[in-house]
Amino acid sequence: MSHQDKPLTGVRVLELGQLLAGPFAGTLLGYYGAEVIKVEPPGKGDPIRQWREVKDGTSLWWRSLGRNKKCVTLDLKSEKGREIVKSLILKSDVVIENFRPGTMEKWGLGPEVFEEIHPKLVYTRISGYGQTGPLAQKPGFASVCEGFSGFRAVNGFPGEAPVRPNLSMGDSLAGLHAAFGIVLALMQRNKTTGMGQVVDVALYEAMYNMMEAVVPEYDGAGVVRNPSGTTVTGIVPTNTYRCGDGKYIVVGGNGDSIFIRLMNAIGHEDLAKDSRVATNQGRVEHEEEIDNILSSWAGQLSSKEALAVLDEARVPSGPIFNVEDMIEDEHYQAREMFESVDINGEPLKIPAIVPKLVNTPGETLWPGPEVGEFNDEVYRDLLDMSEQDVSELRRERII
Repeated sequence: MSHQDKPLTGVRVLELGQLLAGPFAGTLLGYYGAEVIKVEPPGKGDPIRQWREVKDGTSLWWRSLGRNKKCVTLDLKSEKGREIVKSLILKSDVVIENFRPGTMEKWGLGPEVFEEIHPKLVYTRISGYGQTGPLAQKPGFASVCEGFSGFRAVNGFPGEAPVRPNLSMGDSLAGLHAAFGIVLALMQRNKTTGMGQVVDVALYEAMYNMMEAVVPEYDGAGVVRNPSGTTVTGIVPTNTYRCGDGKYIVVGGNGDSIFIRLMNAIGHEDLAKDSRVATNQGRVEHEEEIDNILSSWAGQLSSKEALAVLDEARVPSGPIFNVEDMIEDEHYQAREMFESVDINGEPLKIPAIVPKLVNTPGETLWPGPEVGEFNDEVYRDLLDMSEQDVSELRRERII
């Protein structure tokens, strides 16, 4: 399939964000056909190019996050740089920025500037706490906003410090929400109003959106959700169990009919018929008893043996994979969850992006490029600059 046949073909996105939240939104859009022009400061570019594992001077993460992007350099702190980025915005359908609220206004590039001269623009803003409210100006990294969202309060073990997953979930979820908001705004523009709008995404709100029943349970029943370790509050059994080979498995036997199959499979037909645990509420009241039985059973088998028994009984269960397990797994491979890109003549695996669209799938056209790799193409072809113009911008260190 040609890249011209993608769902977002013909949509031009100008990405002004750095690090993860804004750039992840751009990555998602670019994977499904949008033309994404990423603006970076001259020199080293986006700081994420130097994060985590670096090979040949560039982060391996960047090769995935920067896929399909046309990277240009531009000094937004200079007046000329801001004039150029304004020209780029005027030629774009979408702009994504994740500066502290007020920064774009200070540069004369806030959304109100474009209401008259580019009313179709979808202006996407990602920040820690949103564009309004008493905390709007407060710096907000994902780690901090995860705490403010309530997410950290329900993670970890009772009586211990709240934990964070070893991933920047707040950033990634904010980027996902931004991409979703952009698509909604484009649909509204193209189907009805013909007008763009501001998409306001806060990192803490992206996490807050994942908090399930926490608010209504508190307001309606006075219940405060607390950490539950390896389980989830109010649903039994769903837990992690250590097998005889030292590996862990996850078992979700919390449906009533599933629980019966689970108990029969592990040799506890008595509990399969026990009215005390026939419903989830009853199982919650006897959670410790059920977990002890499952722990004892799992400890007598290898993880492979335990999962084979559970699969035979059609009980939802599975291993806990690390990245090596994922890469070697036949299901991941069958689902084509890895793509290979060429980096200086060497192949590099990067994750495929979901969802999988059967008729118009996304694809990686190129890995994260070098700093300013697309300067000539974008400034000459899109802004009609001459070679002399581009050379002058380089001399002045504007690009």
